[in-house]
Amino acid sequence: MNQVEPHKHAVIRKLSIRQYRGLRALDWRPDPTLNLLLGGGDVGKTTVLDAVGLLLSASNAGTVSETDYWRRDNTTEFSIEGVVSLANSVDPTSLPTLLMPWEWNGEDAALPGNPQDGNVAEATNPVYRLRVRGTPDLELVWEFVQPDDSTIPLSTAFRKKIGLIRLSADDRNDRDLRLVFGSALDRLLADPAIKARIAKQVAEQDFAAPVGDDGLRALQRLDKRLIAASLPHGVQLGLTASQGLSIGALIGLLADRDGVALPLASWGAGTRRMAALEIASSIQADNPVTVIDEIERGLEPYRLRQLMAVLQSTFGQCFVTTHSPVAVHCAHWGKLWYMDPAGRIGELVQDKIAAQQQRDPETFLAKLAVIAEGPTEIGFLRRLLELAFKGDPLNVGVRLCDGQGNQQTLGLLEALGEARVSFAAIADDEGKQAGRWTTLKQAMGDRLLRWDGACTEKIVIDLLPEGRLPDLLKTAAGGWDGERLRTLATRLGIEDKSLSAIRAALAASGGSLRQVMIAAATGDATEAPEGAEKEWKAHAGRWFKSRPGGYDLAGYALADDVWPKMEPVVLPLLNAILTAVAMPAIESLDRV
Repeated sequence: MNQVEPHKHAVIRKLSIRQYRGLRALDWRPDPTLNLLLGGGDVGKTTVLDAVGLLLSASNAGTVSETDYWRRDNTTEFSIEGVVSLANSVDPTSLPTLLMPWEWNGEDAALPGNPQDGNVAEATNPVYRLRVRGTPDLELVWEFVQPDDSTIPLSTAFRKKIGLIRLSADDRNDRDLRLVFGSALDRLLADPAIKARIAKQVAEQDFAAPVGDDGLRALQRLDKRLIAASLPHGVQLGLTASQGLSIGALIGLLADRDGVALPLASWGAGTRRMAALEIASSIQADNPVTVIDEIERGLEPYRLRQLMAVLQSTFGQCFVTTHSPVAVHCAHWGKLWYMDPAGRIGELVQDKIAAQQQRDPETFLAKLAVIAEGPTEIGFLRRLLELAFKGDPLNVGVRLCDGQGNQQTLGLLEALGEARVSFAAIADDEGKQAGRWTTLKQAMGDRLLRWDGACTEKIVIDLLPEGRLPDLLKTAAGGWDGERLRTLATRLGIEDKSLSAIRAALAASGGSLRQVMIAAATGDATEAPEGAEKEWKAHAGRWFKSRPGGYDLAGYALADDVWPKMEPVVLPLLNAILTAVAMPAIESLDRV
């Protein structure tokens, strides 16, 4: 992993948002490197990024409206506060008023030393509290909060020194390709006087030729009228700025395309984003805080991988939202966070989710992830959900995900629960980690179906009437399934794999057809001869240990002589999944 050294760039240690848009109160301690923020639509992810952008904006030109206030009530202020470690290149003594540091204690900004004893020492890990407030008059106020709770103004020049690269999800993300204050291009050129020199040169341009003789005569007539009216005269055409639009905003990067110089701002969204970040990465000063909303916008998968690699190798602290599994898969560095509909942010603990992140990144992007212990459970539950939803559950955002085994599923479910991801699950009972599974069940309720002391295959085969057991040994076309018969014959130590030979061997040994079927279907190798354990475990693959096999197994569960006994156990999970995506619960499953 490429970890950025401390203090080479500014770091927001803690972000606190109060009464801003849809977020009433949020406290978040982001990672110093990449923060990939996931979650459903309209939960507040973009609001968090906009809050960071507003706090560190290098311009005072931003405006607010009633919609920026909690419940559109601008009688109460909103505030966005960041506890920030400054880069080494930023001098906090450059302000006219002395800026006093706080001490970062790992959780918050605290007074240095032991203030209870009156001993305020020099901060060993200094941080500063930056805040922007939206007042009841719809005005923005940027300020530092001092350790004595007094405030001093936080200037645009100081915010520019901290640095911000911001790429929004709309078409107005070309700011960093123009020579506006605080943009990436402005920081790259690092010349405060350049805009004045450009404005002076533009003002000296002679526009007489393009105006033409008729136009010049019209201007002369206008000039006479102005003289007669005692108004400013001697008029001529020139390039001027207007309120809210500077000359610098009209100066942008051009790039060659088929021999024609075209503004980079007119190229595709993906190209504009990549170019802006390349400008930022070429700045030799400290890396700015980077904010990118919907990083995948306008990018093909291979370019998205390139962009993620650029962020990991070059940039400092990044705040990124995405709905792309490619971006989730590529996030090998930093942290993944999940934002729930209540506006709370939880960490997806890397140790518990890394394997799932690489194998099936869509797990963390679904409206409802349903974690199935293995392929059997995926196929089994898919068939039931198709009946419950009367169609593909993916169409409403329900994704069945392979948990890759009992223990891996347990860890993944715990991580999802800690991050408040919306999910459900189905798992076997292997008799291990009972306490952890009990805790999960208490938290998840009906959203977790864990078979009581058994696995999916055993539950269904146990419920089949004795006379129907041979059906499990037949193909869909009605013929005998030679591979399944062979697994039973092997376990009984006989060569003849006919059902009659198998029954005879069972009668001689006092065995049960049901039990040997369950053992073969689950890959039970406890009684395998020495050296045959692997072969016996592989027997499960001849039965239901696959997604099609699980789908087939569900067909036996749905039979009239089995389903009435199984429905009371399964229906609560189906209804929990339905209601989680705003679908009505059902009283019984329509199996037609």
